[in-house]
Amino acid sequence: MQYFDHVLKNGNVFLDTGNIEKLDIGILDGKINFLGNIAINKAKKITDLKNLLVLPGCIDSQVHFREPGLTHKEDLESGTKSAVLGGITSIFEMPNTNPSTTTKKALEEKLRIAKKKAICNYSFFIGAAKENIKIIDKLEKLKGCCGIKIFMGSSTGDLLVEDDDSLRGILSNGSRRIAVHSEDEYRLRDRKSILNNVNIRVHDHEVWRDTMSALQSTIRLIKIAREVLSLIKNRDQLKEIRDNLHKERGDKGAAKKLASIILNSIKKL
Repeated sequence: MQYFDHVLKNGNVFLDTGNIEKLDIGILDGKINFLGNIAINKAKKITDLKNLLVLPGCIDSQVHFREPGLTHKEDLESGTKSAVLGGITSIFEMPNTNPSTTTKKALEEKLRIAKKKAICNYSFFIGAAKENIKIIDKLEKLKGCCGIKIFMGSSTGDLLVEDDDSLRGILSNGSRRIAVHSEDEYRLRDRKSILNNVNIRVHDHEVWRDTMSALQSTIRLIKIAREVLSLIKNRDQLKEIRDNLHKERGDKGAAKKLASIILNSIKKL
């Protein structure tokens, strides 16, 4: 058996099979190299885990590390250190920084900073904005981007997409995962007078941005998503039939099928 830099003994290891087994962990050059029984004379350093549960590094899919622009709150170094301390080895960071992460340039700047300061794996959301809807499909595919983030309620900078047409445009143009801050901006505006109360407290935040604000926006979003999904499915079917029609011109059966799909699409909308 080979020699290890560090061996973790007597741990209950959670495996990718879903089972938990009593195993030793052999670490070589900073990576897990072996799982099994390891003799104590095969390691430079041994740590007795004393029956602790050993989990793989977890992924936190929503963190706010506020860099650049808001580092008085947090930054990529302190944020990733905290993540690793809590067993998180990969993070997806949100776009409400200053400037907002809504462009290729802004994403590349975050990646440059993270390369110097982050101590765990990282990826960044592109923020959806009315200005980038038409190129959101290109932005979401940039290296280092984990997906799109939509803010339906007011957030930082230009990160607000409150209207149905813009939401429909984003859902239609994007193809990767989309995370949504779901609050109905119109309801928030109607209720903002709550903040004028001279006795306002921090606890009144949830009175202003209430459950109904989240419910209303989510209902709207689901309705739009269903419309877009229906259109996408039918678009794909139409493309398939169009291609077939080009191959077999004069196919009356295909033409009837095409007409049927179009009628069904109209009915669903």
